[in-house]
Amino acid sequence: MVGTQGADGGGEGPEEGGPRPGARAGATRLAARIGPLGAGLRAWTVAHGPTGLLFWLLALAIGVAAGYAAIGFRLGIAEVQTAIYGADDHRLHSVLTGLDPVVIILTPVLGGLVVGIILHLFTPDGRAGSVATVIEAAALNQGRLPLKEGLASAAASLVTLSTGGSTGREGPVVHLAATLSSWVSDRIGASPLTARDLMGCAVAAAVSASFNAPIAGALFAMEVVLRHFALHAFAPIVIASIAGAVVSRVHLGDITEFVLPDPSLAFYQELPAFLILGLVCGLAAVAAMKAILAAETWGDRFQRWSGCPGWLRPGVAGLLLGLIALQFPHVIGVGYETTSRALTGGIGLQEAIVFALVKAAALAITLAGRMGGGVFSPSLMLGALTGLAFGYIAVGIFPSVSGSEILYAMAGMGAVAASFLGAPLSTGLIIFELTGDWQTGVAVMASVSMATVVSARMVDKSFFLSLLESRNVHLAEGPQSWLPGTISVGHVMRVRGADDGAPDGMCWDLVEQGASLTLFDTLEQALPLFERRGAGPFIPVVSTEEGDRRELLGAVFHVDALRAYNRALVEAHREEHS
Repeated sequence: MVGTQGADGGGEGPEEGGPRPGARAGATRLAARIGPLGAGLRAWTVAHGPTGLLFWLLALAIGVAAGYAAIGFRLGIAEVQTAIYGADDHRLHSVLTGLDPVVIILTPVLGGLVVGIILHLFTPDGRAGSVATVIEAAALNQGRLPLKEGLASAAASLVTLSTGGSTGREGPVVHLAATLSSWVSDRIGASPLTARDLMGCAVAAAVSASFNAPIAGALFAMEVVLRHFALHAFAPIVIASIAGAVVSRVHLGDITEFVLPDPSLAFYQELPAFLILGLVCGLAAVAAMKAILAAETWGDRFQRWSGCPGWLRPGVAGLLLGLIALQFPHVIGVGYETTSRALTGGIGLQEAIVFALVKAAALAITLAGRMGGGVFSPSLMLGALTGLAFGYIAVGIFPSVSGSEILYAMAGMGAVAASFLGAPLSTGLIIFELTGDWQTGVAVMASVSMATVVSARMVDKSFFLSLLESRNVHLAEGPQSWLPGTISVGHVMRVRGADDGAPDGMCWDLVEQGASLTLFDTLEQALPLFERRGAGPFIPVVSTEEGDRRELLGAVFHVDALRAYNRALVEAHREEHS
């Protein structure tokens, strides 16, 4: 047998679970440049992993770097917005009402063209990376993201958010931080387990620095990206998250993103209303998520029908956004000004409903146009508007038992965001840390819990997992569904001519029947093929050539495939519960 790949992607043998060959070569080059210190760092990190003190110091350094990346990204957007529009996102919508309509229309178009060119030149599929990409990398790519594509995605998203894109900045920051951690993992030759934990550290620091929310940042990394709460990862992720928050507070101050008046809550009488709000917000989030996925499909169809080149697609989306912004300037940018107005009751009932619908449409257009950006900040805005509208109705119907509308806006903000992220714990904490108000936690928790229960039944648990599912990447059901796709046929194949191999004659008979695999296949293709053949003992592996040029390379035996799959499950279970 050639070998069996485990859950971490390493092959069976002397270096099982170790780093990729390219990563080992990178670490060797780095060690040669910086001498014994570099070699010692690599050896210690690989040997001790997340339990070693030096790893914690590395987590601290990554946390600081990710924090500065988040702050730099945020300040970069503000500077470009101020240069173009005359204000940053916290005053942008008010300023836009007095700008020349030509500027409002042309800025997103030009920004979209720049984004299209960047992504066309530096990414293989013309898409900007997102949180979904990070989740996929953690599960399937040994905790690695390519550096060039990561930097190009960050640049494209910065241009998008600076020139009128209707998305959020947190997703690109998470992707950029994960790209930085991947670069470090390659330089030190980290094992997949270590690389995933370093990625969790970077993500936690990025979220923490973005929101000044260290508790939520740590939970987000484990709940959304790593998708487990293993104890071995907890301490370094918390250290990195604290480092990101410290960087944010040093440069931006210890302030919350939103400042609220004191809401009042008659707990026992009003809690049923917050459960109903959760139901409404869950349905609203599902509608918005499905609209985004449908818009992506429509965009693909339009591109094929029109013959529009991929690099022009963001420019077309920018034109649509500019036209919408003439009447609804709040769709431009992240949307914190409108969110703040909703949380302080500065928007009426009709405005809240219309603004929410238009923002959802603008978000779908931006993402379908592949302009880059995230969904978290837009989901906060959608939730605040939905909650505010619900609050107006609830207070109007039951004025004697209802509190303030702004409390419903706050709970709605958490409920919609939690549905998008599929992360009720970290989202609830982010809402608390964003607002600085811990007294209304029960109301927020009630709405968040109901919303996530509703949305998880109607989509693949979160927007990110649903997006991956639409791209034929199956992570929503857990390791048992995606682990076979990480195990190469070549790692479990018995080579042709081996003593315990399959007879050539029987192999060629199966090939003639259409039952064969190639070295590019994984157990995701092999295991169902065994089932369709009635659990036969083996499946031949052939080269990719056609006809008489096809060569028999060996065979995958059912018992070997099941053994490799079982080993992968055991490794995944060990990582999640260590």
